[in-house]
Amino acid sequence: MTDMTPNAAERVAAWHFVLATDLDGTFLGGSAADRRALYDWIEAQRSSVGLIFVTGRDPEFILKSCAEGVLPWPDFVVGDVGTTIGAVKPAGDTRKLHILHDLEAEIAALWADGTQTVQRVLKDAPGLTPQPTEFRYRMSYHYDPATFDPEAIRTIEALGYDVLMSDNMYFDVLPKGVSKGPSLLRLMDHLGIAKQRVLVAGDTLNDLSMFETGLKGAVVGGAEAPLLERTEQIPTARHCTAIGAAGISEAIRTMNLHPTPPGATE
Repeated sequence: MTDMTPNAAERVAAWHFVLATDLDGTFLGGSAADRRALYDWIEAQRSSVGLIFVTGRDPEFILKSCAEGVLPWPDFVVGDVGTTIGAVKPAGDTRKLHILHDLEAEIAALWADGTQTVQRVLKDAPGLTPQPTEFRYRMSYHYDPATFDPEAIRTIEALGYDVLMSDNMYFDVLPKGVSKGPSLLRLMDHLGIAKQRVLVAGDTLNDLSMFETGLKGAVVGGAEAPLLERTEQIPTARHCTAIGAAGISEAIRTMNLHPTPPGATE
């Protein structure tokens, strides 16, 4: 495994269970008490539990949220809707995201000059507003369903990129074949993590590719209807009743994924 020290490799090998979770509406979803219960459980089980954020959020948001105590620190990040892959490592008094360039090489090659191309062709597309964030290997927009013209989808796909629309507000342009699920599998293979040890969790259509990997999945309560419909026939995807973080805890307990699940008394 490149970029892995012996100690880091031993730590990953010791994980009994790995949570690979979306953030907004999922790990960040539900009540403050439910989030605190899950986060405290993860911290108490750090020797046996690995944490991977699989999110549309960019590294700056993730690192800031962790530094401020909003989120526990993850071990690894699959960010930017699967186009950023990195390990979280100590850096002085805080931690930084160390990009795993070997894992991103194919993503970078597929994207090439995509930023300039996409900005140019979607410059005046109705109903699309660029998100105010710098992206590395994707372009993301907010879209207005009332004014959006589907021709934008055909234009982007004709150029060889993928379009991912979710939560009735997000329009992501990605390198062909790149999304959360495939990038997570790439990271797992790199780390040597067996599929049966992993639970994925999400709540919108940009999480669908995670559930399509065949990994155990928690479609948390409060998920958008299109994701519920698309995962209805996926046998490994559990539709949880509890919302957000509580839905993750529900899945860990009911699927027997850890000897001491959230809410259990040791």
